[in-house]
Amino acid sequence: MRKALQLATSLSVILLLGAGSSSAFAANLKVVSSFSIIEDFAKNVGGDKISLVNLVGPNGDSHVYEPKPSDAAALAGADVVLVNGLGFEGFLPRLVEASGTKATIVELTKGVEPLKAQEEEGHAEAGAEHHHDHGAFDPHAFQSIANAKIYVKNIVDAFCNADKANCDTFKKNGADYTKKLDQTEVDVKAGIASIPESKRLIITSHDAFGYFEHAYGLKFLAPEGLSTDAEPSAADVVALIKQVKEDKASAIFVENITNPRLIEQIASETKLKVGGTLFSDALSEPGEGASTYIDMMHHNISAFKKAIIGS
Repeated sequence: MRKALQLATSLSVILLLGAGSSSAFAANLKVVSSFSIIEDFAKNVGGDKISLVNLVGPNGDSHVYEPKPSDAAALAGADVVLVNGLGFEGFLPRLVEASGTKATIVELTKGVEPLKAQEEEGHAEAGAEHHHDHGAFDPHAFQSIANAKIYVKNIVDAFCNADKANCDTFKKNGADYTKKLDQTEVDVKAGIASIPESKRLIITSHDAFGYFEHAYGLKFLAPEGLSTDAEPSAADVVALIKQVKEDKASAIFVENITNPRLIEQIASETKLKVGGTLFSDALSEPGEGASTYIDMMHHNISAFKKAIIGS
């Protein structure tokens, strides 16, 4: 009887220890990402060691997003919240306040050299005063792959600070993904090199490609400014059409997050054929060709080449 009692007690201890270990193993780092591009970076670094909730989904526009009650609940329960920063997520300050979150808020543009948000630097020059004030800097830093690698490093550091037990895994995942980004940058630069310099002027819906322009040598014009939350005036559109005709733009594109109506109007006025859809501030749904950051970069450079040089 005594031996049976001892055995039962031992089994109970083992089961309790097992349950505790299982519970600890299952307690993944709780992460919230603000939009789909950051979500993809987080998945690549965190793998199965994180539980991830994303706010602005595929084809979503972070500039005009309206948070839901479930978003506040996600932030309230998070350990780490990954955001772009530089004013990209206009909805974020009030969401953080409403959620009462104690999570670490990580701005992934930390360490990036930001570009000044000056409309006059080659983008939709006339009527720039109508745009809302979105800060002194262009927030679309992720359009440079060199900057994307900074985002990834910041995610690795944030995850390691929050979950030291899995830091080695996060570091390895980050290093492996960075190698893939290195190759993607080689591909992008080769794609740009195949486009004659005289044909590198592109029209897009809003001013999202400043960092791409700065890094890779294409030039972009857009009727809308850095954010999509304000419609361009008629004077803006007329000025842009005039500039497009004078500078002889090679291609015009709609974006996955914007209404194509304005771009179609400009295409009609300038006799440019719409070259397809670019992915700017959000990834696509699965099966649409840009459901990861790397796929997005390959899709966009292929779209540029096909529209300008036919291959």
